[in-house]
Amino acid sequence: MTPTPRRAYRPGMDRRRFLLTSLAGALAAPIAAKAQPAGKVYRIGYLAGFSPLAPRPAVEAFRQGLRELGWVEGQNIVIDYRFAEGRYDRLPDLSAELVRLKVDVIVAGATPVAVAAKNATGTIPIVMFGVGNPVELGLIASLARPGGNVTGLSFSVGMDTFGKGLELLKEALPKVRRVAVLWNPANPAHAAAISNVKAAAGSLAVRLQLLEAREPNQFEGAFAAMAKERVDALLIVSDGMFVLHRARLADLAAKNRLPSMHGVREMVEAGGLMSYGPSTAAALRRAASFVDRILKGAKPGDLPVEQPTEFELIINLKTAKALGLTIPASLLLRADQVIE
Repeated sequence: MTPTPRRAYRPGMDRRRFLLTSLAGALAAPIAAKAQPAGKVYRIGYLAGFSPLAPRPAVEAFRQGLRELGWVEGQNIVIDYRFAEGRYDRLPDLSAELVRLKVDVIVAGATPVAVAAKNATGTIPIVMFGVGNPVELGLIASLARPGGNVTGLSFSVGMDTFGKGLELLKEALPKVRRVAVLWNPANPAHAAAISNVKAAAGSLAVRLQLLEAREPNQFEGAFAAMAKERVDALLIVSDGMFVLHRARLADLAAKNRLPSMHGVREMVEAGGLMSYGPSTAAALRRAASFVDRILKGAKPGDLPVEQPTEFELIINLKTAKALGLTIPASLLLRADQVIE
């Protein structure tokens, strides 16, 4: 069954509550830390496809999750960060670096990152997050019994999440008939995502224009092709490289007057019109719990992979107004956040 937008906790949404929660976690950390093995400092490798500043809140959510479980940087853990800066060709070398450092666990997200980490080691535990089709990609044997050295969180309950995004875009803009789809063929999860979007397009009477972008220097050509085809809207499939260059993509969409749908909220915060998908920050907070259990002796192959249960619908009303669009009130009421 296709998941529907539900209210989800969003760190930073209620500043007072967030500060109180952070303070409580900070006060509890020394107490919880006593439960950890004394005298040992564990090394955590954090591998991501974007830059250290994109998206910063998600990284902070992971660190906060660790602190709440008693793992404090500089006390009982060291985190070695490696960022590919949107260049997936760097992932094998970055993964190898973490293996040489003999980290105790690698946190890897999203799909291309987890695949690179798995290719680099079959022994060091890997906690993945935001990964599409982990079983089909061979990262795990099954969600319930992953086996091997990989566990963590999948991106969704199925690839139909991407089709749901197209469905919501059509609901927001009923007159849409032609939609451009920007995807990255270097992302192992995108082929399955495109198949799902195609299936959804058929039932919605929407014609798709598929456009590839492996590097940011291909953005201009993709948008020129959209203009030539005179598409009505744009769907950008979730990808670390796209998140890294989200401001540029938002600017290109605005210049071409294209309403856009995305899979992560960071793209909407940068100026995109809408997003639908699981919260990256929430996923990383849950990833911290996997790290906690592994450092305490659990085997990753015995820890079932979790799927998101809550999905965020984010709408940028400021962008809608700039494009001269009126978003249906029924959709605005269902949104988890409306940016004005």
